[in-house]
Amino acid sequence: MNRFIEKDVDLRTLSPLTLAFVGDGVYELMVRESLVCQANRPNGELHKLSVEMVRAEAQSAAMDIILPLLNEDEEAVFRRGRNAHTTRAGGDYHRATGLEALFGYLYLIGNIERIRVLFNAVHGNNNE
Repeated sequence: MNRFIEKDVDLRTLSPLTLAFVGDGVYELMVRESLVCQANRPNGELHKLSVEMVRAEAQSAAMDIILPLLNEDEEAVFRRGRNAHTTRAGGDYHRATGLEALFGYLYLIGNIERIRVLFNAVHGNNNE
């Protein structure tokens, strides 16, 4: 298993917003690691850059790149996340929730390599 905590979880019982909760952390960590690996920068600059990359508009734009790469199961998870009822409105926010649900799902099934492929499609190979 390729996760920090190696405890079984039944993904069928998790809501898309729960998957997005995990995926938000996974995506944020990857963005931070990518930025740190690019260059040593002041913390304020790292924060500003990471916020630009993880905001809903940026994640929605990332889905334009990622969507054609998804298999049927991944696309279904994205759609479930995108269509989940959230307290925020707007297409970008819903697409960002779909991206986060996808990353949460892939993380929880232990498919770190697939997460890397999708992340690198958007952000290049800076996190390797």
